[in-house]
Amino acid sequence: MSAPGTVAFLAVGILLWGLCTSAATPPSAAAEPTGKVQPAGASQELIVCGGDEVYILDLSQQENGSPKKVWSWRAAGRPELTKDVFPLGWEFNDSTECKPVDGGSKVLIACDTQGIALVERATGRALFYANVESAHSAEMLPGNRVAVAGSGYQGTATPRNADSLTVFEAVGPGKEVCRAALPGGHGVVWDSGRQMLWALSSGDIRAYRLWRWESDEPSLEMVLRVRLPEGGGHDLSPVPGSPLMMVTTGNHCWLFDPDTREFRLHPSLGEKRGVKSVSVNGATQQIAYVQAEGGNWWAERVRLLNPNDELIRPGEHVYKARWNVPAK
Repeated sequence: MSAPGTVAFLAVGILLWGLCTSAATPPSAAAEPTGKVQPAGASQELIVCGGDEVYILDLSQQENGSPKKVWSWRAAGRPELTKDVFPLGWEFNDSTECKPVDGGSKVLIACDTQGIALVERATGRALFYANVESAHSAEMLPGNRVAVAGSGYQGTATPRNADSLTVFEAVGPGKEVCRAALPGGHGVVWDSGRQMLWALSSGDIRAYRLWRWESDEPSLEMVLRVRLPEGGGHDLSPVPGSPLMMVTTGNHCWLFDPDTREFRLHPSLGEKRGVKSVSVNGATQQIAYVQAEGGNWWAERVRLLNPNDELIRPGEHVYKARWNVPAK
């Protein structure tokens, strides 16, 4: 399948903050492998998730011939995540997201089995926790809030927030602030430059304004919807140093330009199927991605580009890997 030209899109409401007026910017070097050597002192920590353990590998350190595991977290045994305090908090297996927060001092974790948590790295304590049906991604928002993209209903007694983009106060047992429909919700990214929240559904990318955010009744106002080149929207991640975003679908990987609302196939990953996550290291330009293996939803390795390598994790169900590099 070749890259399309301008993909048809639907604008809802008024496009904000010059969304249409910015000139299209060429992709940064981070979007494509260049063969460059890692800069000295650059962060090489990679956060990995997929099972009931979320952990960090430091690629600059070796232990028994593999990158050293420098941090690990499981919900089991956490006093703030007991059944009595938080009925579904113990269901933190099948982790689906693991984003660094505040320079990597915290990790934002989502799980397909409904658990969401903002975990303090130094202590392992969950500073915030909540439930979202089939949670697949999460993102910190201004005002110490968290947006969570939840996919299809998993069959619990009450559907609650399936197929939704749900916002919580990021303190203790999360209080829901607002919610918007997001069929097959899989990705969410806060765009501080445009002051927009981007969310990925199964069939499109949606942009939201944070409406009346300081009031007692904040809400998400959808202002743009862009149809994907094909179905199966899965991962949405920023390309550091660039206006572009990485988007994975069922059969391809794309670069999406929010200014022109155009997609083009990624030059290295474009034809790869079943890619669960892509993360670009803003300091080194190295790309880490996870591609499902053997007809499964998971893999036993994290693949790297620029330079190329593989991190083999025998027996593990790896789903996503995110570089622990502070955003610039």
